[in-house]
Amino acid sequence: MLVRDAMSTVILTIGPAHTLRQAARLMSARRIGAAVVHDPDTCGFGIITERDILNSVGAGQDPDTETASAHTTADAVFASPAWTLTEAAQAMTHGGFRHLVVLDGDGPVGMVSVRDIIRCWVPAARRPANLTV
Repeated sequence: MLVRDAMSTVILTIGPAHTLRQAARLMSARRIGAAVVHDPDTCGFGIITERDILNSVGAGQDPDTETASAHTTADAVFASPAWTLTEAAQAMTHGGFRHLVVLDGDGPVGMVSVRDIIRCWVPAARRPANLTV
């Protein structure tokens, strides 16, 4: 199975000037753990995750003044839609993260998470009845 088969195609994209509180609100409203940060001035893409926000707040930083650009993963690893889920899982394991922005051509086309991969690897028939994924 490929990343294109597991990825979410509806992604949250925010700007580098969004505050962490704004990012957290948008992510929370959509029940997602990561957002793409797009800086139109540099034509670059990055990722901010719930963990980035949590680490900032835990360090005593103000979520109303800290910006997404200051907490965007600088060396983000991007996936291709043609990667296998094993390749994506290996990249996540090697990098110690739970989300990959999926790039195709000039921009993001999706996001794949550990949860997305597990959903594909664990058939519905083998999931416990009370498990909601």
